[in-house]
Amino acid sequence: MGQKFDYDMIVIGTGPSGQKAAIQASKVGKKVLIVDRREFVGGVCVNTGTIPSKTLRESVLHLSGFRERNIYGASYRVKPKITMDDLNFRCGHVMRNEIEVVKHQMLRNQVELIYGVATFVDEHTVKIIQHKGDQLVSAENIVVAVGTKPARPDRIGFKENYVFTSDEILSICDVPKSLAVVGGGVIGIEYASIFAALGVKVTVIDMRPSLLSFVDDEIVDALVHHLRHQRVTFRLGEKVESLEYNEEDDRVVTILASGKRVITHKALYAIGRSGATDELNIAQIGVEPDHRGRLKVNEHYQTSLPHIYAVGDVIGFPSLASTSMEQGRLASAHIFGLQTNSIPELFPYGIYAIPEISMVGKTEEELNEASIPYETGKAYYREISRGQIIGDQIGMLKMIFHLETRKLLGVHIIGEGASELVHIGQAVLAFGGTIDYFVNTVFNYPTFAEAYKVAALNGKNRLSG
Repeated sequence: MGQKFDYDMIVIGTGPSGQKAAIQASKVGKKVLIVDRREFVGGVCVNTGTIPSKTLRESVLHLSGFRERNIYGASYRVKPKITMDDLNFRCGHVMRNEIEVVKHQMLRNQVELIYGVATFVDEHTVKIIQHKGDQLVSAENIVVAVGTKPARPDRIGFKENYVFTSDEILSICDVPKSLAVVGGGVIGIEYASIFAALGVKVTVIDMRPSLLSFVDDEIVDALVHHLRHQRVTFRLGEKVESLEYNEEDDRVVTILASGKRVITHKALYAIGRSGATDELNIAQIGVEPDHRGRLKVNEHYQTSLPHIYAVGDVIGFPSLASTSMEQGRLASAHIFGLQTNSIPELFPYGIYAIPEISMVGKTEEELNEASIPYETGKAYYREISRGQIIGDQIGMLKMIFHLETRKLLGVHIIGEGASELVHIGQAVLAFGGTIDYFVNTVFNYPTFAEAYKVAALNGKNRLSG
């Protein structure tokens, strides 16, 4: 007889990927334990990352009157003086509700939940360290979904309320007059644009020569153009040598390798996150994290030990809550032999900057590199009635399609509702549709969805010269 285990599966981490892995297993009658080191569920997503940052964004859009400025003027505000308490009020409400939703899902699906620090004892056994005493639990399969933590290099003089990471941004005491954002990735750009919408003077510093390399160049250009209008300064191709809070001046000084100095009231360090694997002791069982604490997996999310899986941010790019959820579901399905038909190449991306960006499928740069002939069609929100109604002068929808077959290859959107609108394109891509679908379809009027028809007609006209 084989070894008898306490559980069919143990999941370490209650973030999006861990939740979906656990619930998928429970749906097929498996005995599942999920462990989290915090005494609340949801992981980084609910408590310091996705949900708080997107709620903060919504608070800023509402209280600053940003959406209505093109109609009522640049000076329009819902609340003249906005404080961090104002911004955090909605965040606290949403986070509390999200935590309750996740706990209820676990309870409803009979997933056992234990709070404590999980550490590997052997390939099938995990020790859970708790205040009331440690306990050992075992499982045939283990899913690591511990997420990430912000990088904290020694050259950065982190100081509470002045120099902080994205995990601490909601705890700052007041809205700064100026802010240095070190890092031009998704997190850095999201927060830079959010604070810029509040009227904060923002400087974005990144050692790379361009931003968001996985996003279509034209969309990035539109974002940068808008942010510059919002008084955001970009210092690209610049390496940060050190960053310190100067107590005498009550300012933060960011010193660049080029000799420049950026002086601001506060600074956000948003370069890189490391896998939160330090306490797992996972190297002891032969699964070695890389230099950033991330775990390498195969196409089924298995580590070097086939019964130990890793999902979510701990395995690296794209580190999105949406893709993490799917990774958790797929890993759990593979463990228990369930058939799945997921299409990873059609996972959408959403960047919740102001303005919002979303994309699915190929970019022009990828198609050029692969020598695939294509054409584009574009629609601008300022030409769409719905865009005029809400005052969005920034938005644009671009579709890319094959020059000969007219099959849709990619959709790229910047502007209000981009992360919702992209799913229409995602559906057509998944079914191998052409731009003629959009030409021949009637969309509700006035809606942003109408932009698909306008873009398709624009692309069709390009074909005839």
